[in-house]
Amino acid sequence: MIAVTLGPEGTYSHRAARAVADEIEFRQSVTSIVDAVAGGEYDRGVVPIENSIEGSVTESLDAVAEYDVAVVREIVTPIRHALLAQNEAFETIASHSQALAQCRAYLEREYPDAALEAVASTAQGVEYAREDPSVAGIGHPDNADDDLRVLAEDIQDRSSNATRFFALAPADERSKAGGKTSLVVYPNANYPGLLLELLQPFADRDVNLTRVESRPSGERLGDYVFHVDVAAGLYERRTQEAIADLEELAANGWVRRLGSYDTEHVVD
Repeated sequence: MIAVTLGPEGTYSHRAARAVADEIEFRQSVTSIVDAVAGGEYDRGVVPIENSIEGSVTESLDAVAEYDVAVVREIVTPIRHALLAQNEAFETIASHSQALAQCRAYLEREYPDAALEAVASTAQGVEYAREDPSVAGIGHPDNADDDLRVLAEDIQDRSSNATRFFALAPADERSKAGGKTSLVVYPNANYPGLLLELLQPFADRDVNLTRVESRPSGERLGDYVFHVDVAAGLYERRTQEAIADLEELAANGWVRRLGSYDTEHVVD
């Protein structure tokens, strides 16, 4: 099995993807990963979906709403950020925008004059630091080597920092089995009480909602797509009945079942 995830080698996505496949290839954007999986180019794609500090990864939400793919696993991994550089004489700190945000308090306190540069991944920032002594990177401490020192470890603002990743597969591998289910709902409507009506079928059947988030549909201003995670599998009658009600409410739009899946914790 071949998986594709955010590169280069050494990203947190790479660490999560190692729980999915032995052979891993890399792309530079989430959208290109989801597109490649939807087209059958790869068996699996691993993308970050939510961080415990910074919230959802909007590019991932938009991509799974746009492309027809299945979510087959959820991987949760702790995030341990380290500051890596050739020496202390750096002027720029480069990393993924999420990593920079997750370390905001530390960076403002310890390096208020450093320029912050958002790049495609934590590993890319580390590579810049390896190539240029004026740049420091933020990434996992295992990225250090003879040319790159760990100047500080666990610099994230909260010790509980963790990220959820979705393992994606082609749509025909969508499963009804698992303890969680993800849905994307486009009601194509806007009136008072709409969101309450969309969520009520789950409350009526004692299905716990673990995440609800809106994203612009791109169709018009004020028009939204809703991402819903529930703590129940598609195989369960209560889930099926709730989704049937949801589809009636969204009759002018659509409801996409991304699939049911279980959660795996990866701690290395």
